[in-house]
Amino acid sequence: MANTYSQMYIQIIFSVKGRVNLIRKEFRDELYKYIAGIIKNEKQKLLAIGGTGDHIHIFISLNPDKKLADLVRVIKSNSSKFINEKKYIRGKFNWQEGYGAFSYAHSQKETVINYVLNQEKHHAKKTFKEEYYKLLKLFEIGFDEKYLFDWID
Repeated sequence: MANTYSQMYIQIIFSVKGRVNLIRKEFRDELYKYIAGIIKNEKQKLLAIGGTGDHIHIFISLNPDKKLADLVRVIKSNSSKFINEKKYIRGKFNWQEGYGAFSYAHSQKETVINYVLNQEKHHAKKTFKEEYYKLLKLFEIGFDEKYLFDWID
């Protein structure tokens, strides 16, 4: 679109169905590269991708021509298909329903990139559940417990 300029930084977070540690380190880099390709094909800009065995963080600069929900649907469906075709796990891989999306200012960009890229280190101190609740409260997002991810304590 001519004469349209935007800056929308969005962190997307979603989890493996059942919160099982299925994203093993052996294939994580290949999965991240595949997801980076999806994002590029959708004409979005990937700033960082990271996670642990049970969830993933994706930090993007969102093009206003794309609905966030459509982008997340494409990422989740194509990446789960990729994992299943590669047979990275026994049985069928699925992402859990839903996702979190949080917006940031340009001044926060480097901090969020570092946070996303250092998930293993970050989660040595804080669980995913603690992290997710903190983000919901920090961004003042109302939520109903029954609609959050299935937590494994």
